[in-house]
Amino acid sequence: MSEKPAFATVILDVDSTVSGIEGIDWLARRRGDIVAHRVATLTNDAMRGAVALDEVYAARLAAIRPRRNELDELSAAYVAALAPNCVETVARLKRAGVRVVLVSSGLRHALIRLALQLGVELGDLHAVDIRFDAGGAYAGFDTKSPLTTANGKRALIADLPLERPVLMLGDGATDLAARDVVDRFVAFTGFVTRDAVVKQATTAVASFDELAELVLPTRSSPSSSSPPDVSSRSPFLREAP
Repeated sequence: MSEKPAFATVILDVDSTVSGIEGIDWLARRRGDIVAHRVATLTNDAMRGAVALDEVYAARLAAIRPRRNELDELSAAYVAALAPNCVETVARLKRAGVRVVLVSSGLRHALIRLALQLGVELGDLHAVDIRFDAGGAYAGFDTKSPLTTANGKRALIADLPLERPVLMLGDGATDLAARDVVDRFVAFTGFVTRDAVVKQATTAVASFDELAELVLPTRSSPSSSSPPDVSSRSPFLREAP
């Protein structure tokens, strides 16, 4: 009989975790060096926690005003930049009965293709909706989405009916903010290392192979085969019905 996974649910951030790009920055580079530099600085400050995401989300999109066709191109770029062995690891997790959920502050329109590539149900893809007019021009975004705020991932995850224990993997401050509503927060350093995030994470991994070792322990790794200690798990996280 195969061993039970150490976690029932794995939540994955997307930008600089599942994929090696920052989607908003990718779009900004199409607007020239001045806009690209401004947006990249805002993104980095938000991911480091130096400034709240709430303060920069609308400003970045207002500076870029991305068109529908550009979001379509971004969706292909996300897939092309997938982390090594990410697809294979997600497939292994799902075969073992682990629910995989994507939670991103990125634009949902650009992430659907990536979710399909990973075999993640679209109902388990949580990101920010964007609007276009009839001609495909930018017409705004969902300003009510919690994912445009610094603590939005925390709020969304706390309200999801997830089977526990829950592991979350991410690289930024908005991911770290959710650590008290999951059973283990793991910093991902495969693309970028943010010291403030790594220092406050339970542990850090640099690859999806390492993630698989945490979730799907083998008999050859007895020290990792025990389920996580969830005796002090957050009361904020809802149990699946």
